[in-house]
Amino acid sequence: MSAQAGEARLLYGCMGLGGDWNAEDYGSAEIAHAEAAVEAALEIGITTFDHADIYRRGKSEAVFGELLGRNPSLRGQIDLQTKCGIRLADAHRAGMYDLRGNHIRTSVEKSMTRLRTDVIDTLLLHRPDPLADPDEIAETLMSLHSQGMVRQFGVSNMDAPQIALLQSRLELPLVVNQLEMSLHRRDWLELGVLVNTTHATEVGFPNGTLEHCRMHGIRLQAWASLAQGKYSGLQGTTAEHETAQLVEKLAESKGTTPETILLWWLQRHPARIEPVVGSARPDRIRSCRDAVGRAPELSHEEWYELWITARGAPLP
Repeated sequence: MSAQAGEARLLYGCMGLGGDWNAEDYGSAEIAHAEAAVEAALEIGITTFDHADIYRRGKSEAVFGELLGRNPSLRGQIDLQTKCGIRLADAHRAGMYDLRGNHIRTSVEKSMTRLRTDVIDTLLLHRPDPLADPDEIAETLMSLHSQGMVRQFGVSNMDAPQIALLQSRLELPLVVNQLEMSLHRRDWLELGVLVNTTHATEVGFPNGTLEHCRMHGIRLQAWASLAQGKYSGLQGTTAEHETAQLVEKLAESKGTTPETILLWWLQRHPARIEPVVGSARPDRIRSCRDAVGRAPELSHEEWYELWITARGAPLP
């Protein structure tokens, strides 16, 4: 595991690799596509790669494993992160969440096989399972760790009480919480300023989660960090259009790209948010280069201007 990778403030999300979301196998075209994306990420300095056992029904991990098989030395230069706990729908049952111990272990074993690795650097529990037994989860995670299969653990899409409950049973610290966070998905931020206003009930983000993670040293990773192209592609609302114009203006003035401005907006927050870049296009991945190589160059005023323009209304 690369020490530098553990300190990276930008991750590459591999959900777009591996072809379609179907049971058809991948081929040389999908491998080449993955190779181009991964090379672009490595080129700009990204060394942490985020997976999940369900991405493209396992094919995202599998094509990445093909790349590691072709270049075994690459494994020592990167961190591998994957997730488990979601079972996709099939012909026999609806989709569901499953954090039972046997399912966690089986998922990890399959991910390791697909990724062609003997250890997962970080394993995240993908979504909360209401039927999960925290003692059973903790026992399974500690077993995976003691057997050298997983180095560290985290969660995804969980709130502060859920994290605290699991941590109370677990000897190792939970190190990550991955949430949807972007200039478009701002409820994690809005919650903190809508206290004591009539709009507070309109925000669904769980109160105290951001603060809990900061207090306990749990790194915040932001999925969909580029707002799915809303400010660097097609805009659907007046606020999105005006925000895209502002993003472009700031990018030009700072000699960088719109993608970097969006990532800097997240990175500028004192929670030291780590964006996950999920584009499978090499050119768009390379457009994020300055979010790795330069500290966020947004002033206090510029950061607020982006926020207020995106929300389409003044602050309360």
